[in-house]
Amino acid sequence: MDTATPDSARLAFRDATEADVPALVALIESAYRGDSSRTGWTTEADILQGQRTDEQGVRDVIGAPASRLLAVERGGELVACCQLEHRGDAAYFGMFAVRPGLQGGGLGKLIIAEAERAAKESWGVGEMHMTVISVRDDLIAWYERRGYRRTGALTPFPYGDERFGIPQRDDLAFELLVKTI
Repeated sequence: MDTATPDSARLAFRDATEADVPALVALIESAYRGDSSRTGWTTEADILQGQRTDEQGVRDVIGAPASRLLAVERGGELVACCQLEHRGDAAYFGMFAVRPGLQGGGLGKLIIAEAERAAKESWGVGEMHMTVISVRDDLIAWYERRGYRRTGALTPFPYGDERFGIPQRDDLAFELLVKTI
């Protein structure tokens, strides 16, 4: 589907393929970790070091049953991605990344709206779920402005599993956010 963006360019949404894996890993890493992530506002560089994902993690999402990894392109160039996974009466939204230099321009709002539409249309679900690191107040506030609500349900951060990064503080947990769609 194509959607007009704030600057009148067109976004194209498609299911990611194996050929997209290296570019998707680079995009996700650039949005969350290292100095490049500091260009945008979604950086986790101050709370987590190390990797955000790897090629196998992205392949696992692409190949999982009832899962889609949407690649978002503008002018044929990968600018964002997000995961959708069917989980019973809800869909899970994750692995959301927008290229850091393009953050703050309205792309994220369009992408999450399209993800919600696609999940509802594809699976007939009534809710979208996601987990966000609970200390990410600015990010949680952004999702709240999109209609998500905090549930207070926390899942411990997987300390000691460097596939999820190297924590720089000892109070990390994932909080479940939910939206009726």
